[in-house]
Amino acid sequence: MKNLYANYISSFKGLSTEVWWLALITLINRAGTMVIPFLSLYLINDVGLTLENVGIVMSCFGAGSLIGSWLGGTLTDKFGYYKVMLFSLFSSGILFVALQFLHTYESICVGIFILMIVADCFRPAAFVALIAYSKPENKTRSVTLIRLAINLGFSAGPAVGGIIITSLGYVGLFWVDGLTCILASILLLVVLNPKKARVMDSSKNENPKSAYGDGYYWVFVAAMVLFGFCFVQYFSTVPIYYSDIYKLDEFKIGLLLAMNGFLIFAFEMPLIKYLEKLNHSKTNYVIFGLALVGLSFLLLNLFSWAGILVIGMLLMTLGEMIAFPFSNAIAMERSKRGNQGEYMALYSIAFSISHIFAHNYGMHSIANNGYTLTWNVITIISVLGILLLLLLKRIAITNK
Repeated sequence: MKNLYANYISSFKGLSTEVWWLALITLINRAGTMVIPFLSLYLINDVGLTLENVGIVMSCFGAGSLIGSWLGGTLTDKFGYYKVMLFSLFSSGILFVALQFLHTYESICVGIFILMIVADCFRPAAFVALIAYSKPENKTRSVTLIRLAINLGFSAGPAVGGIIITSLGYVGLFWVDGLTCILASILLLVVLNPKKARVMDSSKNENPKSAYGDGYYWVFVAAMVLFGFCFVQYFSTVPIYYSDIYKLDEFKIGLLLAMNGFLIFAFEMPLIKYLEKLNHSKTNYVIFGLALVGLSFLLLNLFSWAGILVIGMLLMTLGEMIAFPFSNAIAMERSKRGNQGEYMALYSIAFSISHIFAHNYGMHSIANNGYTLTWNVITIISVLGILLLLLLKRIAITNK
């Protein structure tokens, strides 16, 4: 146990103070986003929308995220990551609070769309900040630390969210979301002001290339769209599956989602450090991670035992733990070729596109075709993502 603890602690060594501050800001921000995993249940149970309506709302969620990611990348290249992060955190806090006052289907669609434009400006800006605050050899672990912060907040968020829903209703979640975003913006203002923060990697490409003309990167982005298509089901359709088929209440669903965050908090950093030592390609790790996520959906159809929900969550979590840090590291390395904001925006946009189509497809599919066919299609999509990543490896070999 002593050696395990020592190895765990050593996996965090060498990261800059600025990366730790960025992780704390992310933790505070993410801990408050407990509305998101319960959003589909809120729209059905409290607002009274149909599954098809919820699918459209989630598509608005994804469309806003896509525009926000593109806008965030563009603004980051023009004004710098610090100003964009500060604007996004503070403004999205206000918008989260305001969202609770929208009660019609149309107003919710518009509100979610605007909220996500503002909120997801943060993502490409934060990625570029991470590049600047990290030494080249520490970038994958820096990404992992940020993900650890996200999931530590997410492990507490759903569990607390379930308690808040039980005692205060869904409205209380919107206040928590908004206030934590504003708190994160204040912390950013204090600790990561450009006058105080140290830049660890300031290398600049004198002749930057546009990410939009990088064919190799587009194949990678397409694979990430398919990965995201599978992954995001765990935060929209899968909670409904838990409730509809296995009759779990919000508190138990929150605990299942919290298990995901806790496992990432406990094991992702040492796992990534171990995998880096094995010296396999980052693309291979992303392939393996996507395969595990696809397998988690296949198992839901093969077994009716309630315990398979835990096993499925474990497989999805392990796949996520492997695929996200290494795919993010691939994007960060590639961004050195040109405009970093554009490259990191495209990486974020990949998952925004997933939000647009995945939630809508999932909601309509379970309403019209049932869960079995839906999970089979999601499994096939994961296989297509793996094939694209294998094509990426072939392109890389050809270009050498």
